[in-house]
Amino acid sequence: MEPLPPALGPDPKDFPIVHTPVSVPSLERHLCIEIPHLRATITRAVVLALETAVVPTLLFMLLLNVAGLVPGLVAVLGWSAFVVGLRRAMRRQVPHTLVLATGMLVARALVALITSSAVVYVLQPVVGSVLMCLLFVGSAVLGKPITERLARDFVHLPAELFAHRRVKKVFVNVALMWGGSRLLDAAMTLGFLQWGVDAGLFSRGVLSGLLTALTIAVCAAHGWRRLRSVPGVTLRLGRKPEPAAEPVPV
Repeated sequence: MEPLPPALGPDPKDFPIVHTPVSVPSLERHLCIEIPHLRATITRAVVLALETAVVPTLLFMLLLNVAGLVPGLVAVLGWSAFVVGLRRAMRRQVPHTLVLATGMLVARALVALITSSAVVYVLQPVVGSVLMCLLFVGSAVLGKPITERLARDFVHLPAELFAHRRVKKVFVNVALMWGGSRLLDAAMTLGFLQWGVDAGLFSRGVLSGLLTALTIAVCAAHGWRRLRSVPGVTLRLGRKPEPAAEPVPV
């Protein structure tokens, strides 16, 4: 049997072998994250707490003991309208957080007014705190912490940052901290409510605010310390916002 003739065409050995590198996803560029100015942020948070928690709670406590339930609730509704109306009259921006907090405050007052019960006014935030606890903890357990979305509302964070496993763990831990804080808040209010409505109102209006402020401080410190240790990430504090220049009269 005769051998087959050699195949026509170029020999594969005449071509060089080219190796194509495979890219591995990583933080290829250095990320610099600017944190908003702390003094301005803290000032806005304190003003918001006074407008939506401290002042309306003190008004309700005072009028509840002096004039009764209905005048106390009407005072809360009047204060809510005054806060938003004053900003409108002064042509100042009404933050979404203020609208949300004021709306919840008005809803609480209306439900308590319909049921004619001061206890209902105090218990409504307790139910809300328990639901918030379930939301924070549930999102952390599922690996999709809601704190990621909340952080983006206050700080500009690049999307590629969240692909880092250590960054994801930071936001999971913060979500668990907030869940524990909301559960403690609900238990604290229920405990004070055993001593009377005034004690429950004091817990909601003062101690809950202090607990929230403490939670913010602890979570911010934890996030700052952990994110600084992530390779390729730098954190820096933003500058104090400069006041807008006054128009020069012509």
